[in-house]
Amino acid sequence: MVLHNLTYWLAEQPSIVSFRWSPMRFGSTWYFVFTAISFYILAAIALDVLLFLFRCRRPLPLGPIPALHSLAVALISAVIFVGMLLSAAAEIRDTRWFWSRTKISTPFHWLLCFPLGTRPSGRVFFWSYIFYLSRFLHLLRTFFTILRRRRLTFFRLFNQSINILMSFLWLEFSQSFQVLAILLDTLLYSVVYGYRFWTAIGLPRARFPFVVNCQAVLVACNLVCNFGVLLLHYTKGGCNGIGAWGFNSVLSGAISLLFLKFYAKKMHWRNSTVSEDEGSTTHRGSANLQGKDT
Repeated sequence: MVLHNLTYWLAEQPSIVSFRWSPMRFGSTWYFVFTAISFYILAAIALDVLLFLFRCRRPLPLGPIPALHSLAVALISAVIFVGMLLSAAAEIRDTRWFWSRTKISTPFHWLLCFPLGTRPSGRVFFWSYIFYLSRFLHLLRTFFTILRRRRLTFFRLFNQSINILMSFLWLEFSQSFQVLAILLDTLLYSVVYGYRFWTAIGLPRARFPFVVNCQAVLVACNLVCNFGVLLLHYTKGGCNGIGAWGFNSVLSGAISLLFLKFYAKKMHWRNSTVSEDEGSTTHRGSANLQGKDT
């Protein structure tokens, strides 16, 4: 009964089944996307400069706001994950009869490669639209970082801006691979932001860089899946929205390279810190032994 109700509200509701991406939807125009991204970048830089000019070097108190933000993102991501999973299963069930007219052979093939002529309508594109809107909620974390007086990096601005643009292109061009990408992303966000909420309320942290390692796993999964899209496109007669996929792959590759550079520095810093701590412990132990001998 619970699964039946969940399936209805997240995959079979008429407003979800009849969804169509059109210029009448909120945030569905190129003007909106570029205006929103420009405003985000300028607002973040302006806030950072303003705090610098007023010589505000100490973190500003934000209270429970970051924790509530993390909880909200985790819950919304979990809902999108479940909704997309149920909707993908329903779409596969309803359209599988049509696959004989195309070169789609398996459900995983469809998840990676939409058939040519796919329109941005139906269940999975409804959740793709919700995912696109949820990306704007992620932008608040940048302003939390600034208010905490941590360094505003190019990577953060670039990553958040490109993720919004990529989500928009998924809908605008009915791009292949977006279903699997959204499932992977929302699963990661629900775990990572759940962990951030966990630590924000004072519960113990993991003994390893949890968030960075989760992001590294996501980068590896996306790399493998993108290779699969390319392979299917050239061996199975083409995937829908391949132009947008190519553009997004370049942007995603740039983000991945910047992340891997950051990840390598993070691991190097962590290993150096561990080595120094071990060295200090050994030195203190030797000194204690020498003190006992004397």
